[in-house]
Amino acid sequence: MPDSSRPKRPRVIVTRQLMPHVEARMAELFDVALSAHDHAFTKDELKAAVADCDVLVPTVTDTIDAEVIGAAGDRLKLIANFGAGVDHIDLAAARAKGIMVSNTPGVFTEDTADMTMALILSVPRRLAEGEKLMRSGKWAGWAPSAMLGHRVGGKLLGIIGMGRIGLAVARRARAFGLSIHYHNRRRLPEAIEEELGASYHASVDTLLRISDVVTIHCPHTAETHEMVNAARIGAMKPTAYLINTARGEIVDEKALIAALQTGRIAGAGLDVYTHEPAVDPALLALQNVVLLPHLGSATIEGREASGEKVIANIRAWCDGHRPPDQVLEGWA
Repeated sequence: MPDSSRPKRPRVIVTRQLMPHVEARMAELFDVALSAHDHAFTKDELKAAVADCDVLVPTVTDTIDAEVIGAAGDRLKLIANFGAGVDHIDLAAARAKGIMVSNTPGVFTEDTADMTMALILSVPRRLAEGEKLMRSGKWAGWAPSAMLGHRVGGKLLGIIGMGRIGLAVARRARAFGLSIHYHNRRRLPEAIEEELGASYHASVDTLLRISDVVTIHCPHTAETHEMVNAARIGAMKPTAYLINTARGEIVDEKALIAALQTGRIAGAGLDVYTHEPAVDPALLALQNVVLLPHLGSATIEGREASGEKVIANIRAWCDGHRPPDQVLEGWA
């Protein structure tokens, strides 16, 4: 039976600025406090927010840990996250306090896959270096041996995590002539493997050793934290490239930097970092890495769709139903 005790016009606090039409729709439906200055909330601001709302709408920039959740009163019943990843939310603490958590899965799949493919192409072909050379005014013209990179077609792509985004990347990569290999907690159905010409590896170590390009698409959990560590990076081919558009914490960033500095691997393409928004100065100094400012989901279409999902989750909760994108126990 739906819970009819929930408020029809709940107090909703949004931590960051969302797309204008999403904010306008929230203002119509809810008693909403929107973010006027669009800065990441401090811990004290988060504590004050959870004590003063029925629904909190955070983003990846907000760390909703046990301390923050402990500051919530009985009023807070839903954390309606803007985004698919919920590694910044202490799900166990929320569950213990009877607070539902929802997210917005699927809306950024194509956008993130596009950005991943852009990095897969740009790193071996040295696009960032070439662009910097042009802007420097030092380009001396075409030469047979100038700015040589590596072709992508015919290379072996190792995908770590074959969920929505991993599959979308595999479909794009196959069109560019890459051979698809993957590691996942569960093997894909045979029909999908046949469609993609994909080969499964039960061991991530085996996948890393044979891949020419490695791309990461698993969630950040306790199990995947620094999963790509110094030993695993050291086992990669010296000609290999590492791409990460998932979460920075999945890779041991210091070990990656050391491998890039010494030429232990050929290069990397990164859209995420361990201590965002801070980026290790050593990464900024490297020429064999393409660095992007967390652009994987940065499309108007994706951000609008994510906001619409947030609204749908809140409305379902208000109507006494389970939010359609409720994050259940065992997420990830």
